[in-house]
Amino acid sequence: MNPLERGRNLFNNVRTGAQNAVEKTQQVVGNVANKVVEGGQQVGRFVDAFEDRATDKARALNNTLFGGSKPDRVYDGHLVGAGGQTFPPGTPLSQVPGVTPRNNPNPTETFIYVNGISNDKDTQFNSMQQIADRTGAKVVGVHNATEGMVADLAQCVKDKLDKGTNPAVDSLADTVYAELKAGRSVHLMAHSQGGLVTSRALTDVANRLRIEDGMSRSQVEQMLGKVNVETFGGAAGHYPDGPKYVHYVNNKDIVPTWFGQGNGKGVDDWALRDGGKGAVVRRFDFGSGVGGTHSLNDAYLPHRLPFDQARAGK
Repeated sequence: MNPLERGRNLFNNVRTGAQNAVEKTQQVVGNVANKVVEGGQQVGRFVDAFEDRATDKARALNNTLFGGSKPDRVYDGHLVGAGGQTFPPGTPLSQVPGVTPRNNPNPTETFIYVNGISNDKDTQFNSMQQIADRTGAKVVGVHNATEGMVADLAQCVKDKLDKGTNPAVDSLADTVYAELKAGRSVHLMAHSQGGLVTSRALTDVANRLRIEDGMSRSQVEQMLGKVNVETFGGAAGHYPDGPKYVHYVNNKDIVPTWFGQGNGKGVDDWALRDGGKGAVVRRFDFGSGVGGTHSLNDAYLPHRLPFDQARAGK
């Protein structure tokens, strides 16, 4: 082989080796790039999933605190009956099929229950079933709608000052007034802000009896004497005279001790609290934390006594 051919063969071998090296390098680089892309996709999916979960939690927190889309508002002041059905304000009580005890489909007594803050319609319905099962009575709800905790607390302040419009107050007042004018007695139960709603509604009924029906103060009190009222951790410090009251106060619950009937100690309680003439306040100690001390189902209903027994101090 002459020198020229040997040079050509050497050049071809070098070129082939270089091409093979380049191809291997490209393959390695491609594999690495694919791994990077796949890893990036996995990271992206993880970030997307994390973002979705964070968004859902933020949305849930916003709904709890600020009401979000406020889906519960449409039921404000509506009457709630069996199966969670709702009926417009002003519906006669006799036309609302109440929640009955699971072991007694034909109870003889009917309670009207007003819920507290941050309770949507379904939560109120669950509490109504608890009340029915524990008391043996039929239960009809007047719904105090939630728009988020912040909005609910702002409404509590207005209820305290008797300012602004609260559909639950108007609905309860109309229901109580209609029942009294028909000659029927009424039994009310209220939890937390429901105590404020009840206090305002009964005051409205008293004013209506005095102004629209021309009754004297003593006549108004006599008419309201057909109303029995039970509050559980109620946030109202004042109730009008006339109805028969039993107020349940968990001494560890800040809602009634700070804003309702107090803790039974000090000048503050006799000077600033008025549970209504002849009211019975039943105090007890139970639980810890806001959830553990203020729950209707866990903290209060287990301490409830039949109304007459509680009024008698037994």
